[in-house]
Amino acid sequence: MARRCTGAWLEVRHRGSVRVVRTLGSARRLADRGSLVVSGSLVLIATPIGNLGDLSQRAIEALSSCDALCCEDTRRTGLMLTHLGLSGKTYIVVNEHTEHDASREVVERLLAGETIGLVTDAGTPGISDPGERIVRAAIASGVDVTAIPGPAAVIMALVVSGLPTSRFVFEGFIPRSGQERSAILAEIAAERRTVVMYEAPHRLERTLADLEVACGPLRQVVVTRELTKLHEEIRRSSLHEAVQHARTHEPRGEYVIVLEGALPPEPATEEQLEDALRRELANGMSKRDAAAKVALTYGAPKRLVYELALRLS
Repeated sequence: MARRCTGAWLEVRHRGSVRVVRTLGSARRLADRGSLVVSGSLVLIATPIGNLGDLSQRAIEALSSCDALCCEDTRRTGLMLTHLGLSGKTYIVVNEHTEHDASREVVERLLAGETIGLVTDAGTPGISDPGERIVRAAIASGVDVTAIPGPAAVIMALVVSGLPTSRFVFEGFIPRSGQERSAILAEIAAERRTVVMYEAPHRLERTLADLEVACGPLRQVVVTRELTKLHEEIRRSSLHEAVQHARTHEPRGEYVIVLEGALPPEPATEEQLEDALRRELANGMSKRDAAAKVALTYGAPKRLVYELALRLS
């Protein structure tokens, strides 16, 4: 990519195309901190997950300054903009049915020098929503992509869960049925890190029940509902207790499930290691090779396993 600056304009050459955008000196000022976004940028704008009071000043200014706005649902986004006095925006609808055509339109507008905002129905765009494809298309076209930070249900649920936060896995919405669902549940059951996932209310009971089968009834889980809203609920319990609660209470609202990671496996006993060594030796393996294989399989110290192998007759 080649860039040439002339006065207040910047010429960008990328893959044979030429795009002219405003330089930083004439770009729109989007925040009182002084951060700037150049025209021709895709701006990811985090919006509240339930409480409009969580909308930042930077987000409001970004929404105001964008030439067009990508969103999932024009009604929901329109209500927020009307509340802010920002009605009359040009919308580009992005959902599973329109994301291909929307991506193409967004790139065309960006290359023409427009600033395009990207929001989701609630929270940070690009997390378990079609905005992900828009971001990839913008990056591939060589335009600037930036973000205005803000709420994300996955992070809020994690930090209030009380479960370990230093390492975690986000699964989004797990598959609804079939072998893919079974495979994901098996992976989740074995995962040592904290697992965070989203779930729809009408599938909550079944997902919790499947997790109980896969992980056992005692695995700790935190089920959050309607975060930041009037009826916010955070329930900490075992999986068994969570299933019982889901069966006796009608699910309402948006759910985030935070699951305790799997405990480390119990170390193998000397008897288990000796039995494994005997099987490998019976198959004609040398004591050194058998010890190496068994140590790797059981995660046991090689020296200990080799000493056990030497003691076997």
